[in-house]
Amino acid sequence: MTLMEEAKRGIITEEIKEVAKAEKIDEEVVRRRVASGKIIIPCNPIHLPKPVGIGKGLRVKVNANIGTSREYANIDEEVEKAKVAVEAGAHAVMDLSTGGNLDEIRKRIVNAVNVPFGTVPIYQAAVEAIKKYGAIVDMSEDDMFNAFEKHAKQGVDFAVAHVGVTKESVKRLKRQHRIIPMVSRGGSIHMAWIIHNDMENPIYKNFDYLLEIAREYELTLSLGDGMRSGAIHDSNDRAKLQELLIIGELVERAREAGVQSMVEGPGHMPLSHIEANIRIMKTVTKEAPYFVLGPLVTDIAPGYDHIVGGIGGAIAGYYGADFLCYVTPAEHLSLPSIEDVREGVIAARIAAHAADIARGIDTDIDKAFSIARQNLDWEKMFSMCIDDKKAREYREKRKPMEELKACSMCGKFCAIKIVEKYLDGDKNE
Repeated sequence: MTLMEEAKRGIITEEIKEVAKAEKIDEEVVRRRVASGKIIIPCNPIHLPKPVGIGKGLRVKVNANIGTSREYANIDEEVEKAKVAVEAGAHAVMDLSTGGNLDEIRKRIVNAVNVPFGTVPIYQAAVEAIKKYGAIVDMSEDDMFNAFEKHAKQGVDFAVAHVGVTKESVKRLKRQHRIIPMVSRGGSIHMAWIIHNDMENPIYKNFDYLLEIAREYELTLSLGDGMRSGAIHDSNDRAKLQELLIIGELVERAREAGVQSMVEGPGHMPLSHIEANIRIMKTVTKEAPYFVLGPLVTDIAPGYDHIVGGIGGAIAGYYGADFLCYVTPAEHLSLPSIEDVREGVIAARIAAHAADIARGIDTDIDKAFSIARQNLDWEKMFSMCIDDKKAREYREKRKPMEELKACSMCGKFCAIKIVEKYLDGDKNE
């Protein structure tokens, strides 16, 4: 039985117990939401990561993408990125590698992290098709499904399936007046295959077979957003909404099969579109967990897209997104460095926490931090920081000259110290 099937039978598994404890929610509530598909706990028994709950009523979670490219493939560096991402607070890690020994990269990363681990199997199918046939579009249907099974056998906890890219949606895309027709790498692979072969997307056509593989290995499916917008001008258009309708139907089929699933959401999107997108998605999928990239709320900030994604992520989380895929400063420019990965995770964690606060979760943390700030209790503040390393570095770099309890921004003019002396002193007279 899968985790979802056990939950449907009223069984509160150890994974459900751990999530309930971590989230401070009743175990029965978590069980019911796992059973209905509103909460997922990606956990392939071969990997057996620390249980992480994603979905309704839980804290917003953060995912970090890493992986090689054909231009730059350093396994050791990618493993280090995975470790740094987890140390910085990422709740999950995904390997998007397309260069080097893909099996070895995946093996080393899955063994290096104890959080849910995700992949995009179509990438490996495409890479191997080039080697085997000379072109991506010549891969077979078996090549696609074999990639999913290979990843599942290696312990992958969740895998992306671009099931919303179909013959019909590709036809519509040709008629769609988008500035950038498609930016999803996996989506473009399926689109090219469909056009070249004049056949339906095998992952969509034979979705029941994919469900069999997922069910056998407790592989959570992340139903991919091949039609996500790559420019804010293209946001919430017909191509994206049609894909969402298709995915909504497949979410229902996954639930019927006892397979956990989530839905991937938009990339570039103005702030004014975020609420509508999430409300539509949650309605169409009957509250499936929503996994969003960013969203990126402006197109013109390369080098700062971690901030752009953080802004969009905070808004998205407030309106109901459950899982934020981080964006690094290197987005749109290059493969991220180790430090880019760290900064991307921190930015996404800030966004997730801001959303949680707005939803009434973990507000006590900020209250306790403010009390420590009022008391100028630096060690207490550092212990609660999202990024205590950077906070300590800044304080150490420019220490105050005289008023050591204050900071060097104000020194003797510290408002807290002045208030303490006069307002609080006056109260004590």
